[in-house]
Amino acid sequence: MRYDDLFIAAAALHTEHISPVSAELREGRCDERTAERSGITSVAVSTGSAAPELAVGAARTALRRSGVHPDEVDLLLHATVQYQGHDLWAPASYVQRHALGNRCPAVEIRQLSNGGMAALELAAGVVAGGSGGAALLTTGDVFGAPGFDRWNSDPGTVYGDAGTALVLARGRGFARLRALATVSDPDLEGMHRGADPFGRMPFSQRTPIDLGLLQRAFVDEHGRSYSVARITAGQDDALKRALTEADCTLDDVAWFVLPHFGRGRLRSTFLRRWGIEEERTTWPWGRTVGHLGAGDQFAGLAALAASGRTRPGERCLVFGVGAGFTWSCAVLELGETPAGSG
Repeated sequence: MRYDDLFIAAAALHTEHISPVSAELREGRCDERTAERSGITSVAVSTGSAAPELAVGAARTALRRSGVHPDEVDLLLHATVQYQGHDLWAPASYVQRHALGNRCPAVEIRQLSNGGMAALELAAGVVAGGSGGAALLTTGDVFGAPGFDRWNSDPGTVYGDAGTALVLARGRGFARLRALATVSDPDLEGMHRGADPFGRMPFSQRTPIDLGLLQRAFVDEHGRSYSVARITAGQDDALKRALTEADCTLDDVAWFVLPHFGRGRLRSTFLRRWGIEEERTTWPWGRTVGHLGAGDQFAGLAALAASGRTRPGERCLVFGVGAGFTWSCAVLELGETPAGSG
């Protein structure tokens, strides 16, 4: 969909500790081959905070940077991937209580790695149709043992712990949202289910999670060519829709905010297919924190705003993909970077 008066007012990242690869190797959490292939130089690690607490930290920073008062926020969406710290509990309400303190709708989004972008799609409709309010979007994830092995549960991608946030508002912000498109293909949902039966409780099949095993089971059943073709078609469809709505082409895009996949996946999925260089993406920064679950795009926008490398009028393409599968693509027009964006 095309938008004319929606802006990214601020974006923020909140982490507790950045662990260099040398420390991860020394502690035996990864091996040299895995580290080399991923291209990761360091990874964000929680030192004790749960995922919603990290999200609150990011939310407070984003609100401060945006100048939006909590009473102006009409919607809070909290996107998650992993366990949020309690059973049968609403983490979005926790974020609302500690970051906003108001009574607007607060809802959790569960669309895995595309959760942040799915939240942006939903919030855009609410804010565009409202009377001037804003939306606060947050993500928060901690990928810890025993349930998840950040280095090996998803071969090729290294997962980091962080909270991220984005404030979407009308009429003000450092980037104007020009267009946003989301495409889904439920025929691929089995790629993260594999041949496993449904369980009655978490980790009823194995601990830690092994996404590589599930993906291999799916490919064995359906074929690699089928799987690649469907994934490629979904990605291309989302890209084409967003670019068409924004009245531009890939050649018009100066910057790319992409998922923090490992270098191999990043190159095969985006860089080679689109003919772009790493230097035009947020990967040189993203490889210092790892894949942040649903939050790569919000964190990437925060890093881009703080980089000092952008110029007003440049276009930025933001892309997300999550199991299910869903793909989301947004086209932004960058403006002046606000003070305090670092």
